[in-house]
Amino acid sequence: MATVALLVGSFHTEHMAIMRAAAEAEAQRLGLDLWGTLEVPGSMEKPLALRWLLERPEVDGAVVLGIIERGETDHGLVMGHTVVQALVQLQLATGKPVGVGILGPGILPSQIASRRVPYAQAAVKAVAHMLNTAHLLAVKTELDR
Repeated sequence: MATVALLVGSFHTEHMAIMRAAAEAEAQRLGLDLWGTLEVPGSMEKPLALRWLLERPEVDGAVVLGIIERGETDHGLVMGHTVVQALVQLQLATGKPVGVGILGPGILPSQIASRRVPYAQAAVKAVAHMLNTAHLLAVKTELDR
């Protein structure tokens, strides 16, 4: 059984609780073992925390959840692009899948509620799919030997 960790921001407490519960339920439904949840202040802290999680040998992948709302400036857009780029680079550097369930950047408060559960579930499904793909490739490699 593969083990995944959850990484969530603490800024949008109510929304994060719903997203976290949806991700946990989806992981259980898909047969993934949950390592636990790491909470960080916001999106800019996620890449470093993700690195720490992916460096743990017992963690096979991670799901990152958060919200980057539309602000009055382009700060959220710049931050969102920077954070997602860093998450992808960590995935490539470690060879461990990362499901990104970050709403935004640029999401309006009125758009959040309907997207919380589907985004959290999709992030878990993405990690599960990639873990299954890695397993199939490993089996094929063994059979080819």
